[in-house]
Amino acid sequence: MDDLSNPKEPLIQKLRVIIHFAVRVLAILMTLVILWGVADVGYVLYEKLMDDPFMMLTISDILATFGAFMAVLIAIEIFINITIYLREDVIHVKIVMATALMAIARKVIILDFSKITADYVWAMSAVVLAMSIGYWLVHKYSVSELIGSTVKAARGKKTRSE
Repeated sequence: MDDLSNPKEPLIQKLRVIIHFAVRVLAILMTLVILWGVADVGYVLYEKLMDDPFMMLTISDILATFGAFMAVLIAIEIFINITIYLREDVIHVKIVMATALMAIARKVIILDFSKITADYVWAMSAVVLAMSIGYWLVHKYSVSELIGSTVKAARGKKTRSE
């Protein structure tokens, strides 16, 4: 176990290189997914506008388009998570939770209430509430820790100069 905690261990360094390569491949693939998603949204929107009635969208078409837009935005958020991981070598819980909230919002936006049960609505409500509270807690404590460390650093500088 001591070898794993030592970042200068040759095996750990080689494994980190492999992991960073894999994350770079994921970033490239996510970029392709985003571009494909944008092209798909454009194509589907074009098809819907060209159908009869010409240049008109129904409510279900608009909701489907919103869902497609949100899917692309979620892919962009995941890409941002990947690039932050490449830069800082840590996973930021706040960003991951924000991405999850966006995915949940997408699901809520495209819900067809005529095809789901009340239990499903209650379950989705519980998930939205739990994720929202979790995000609020992570945000609250990350901000308070940041403020606390800034105050401690300022006090440390003040006492050194005195």
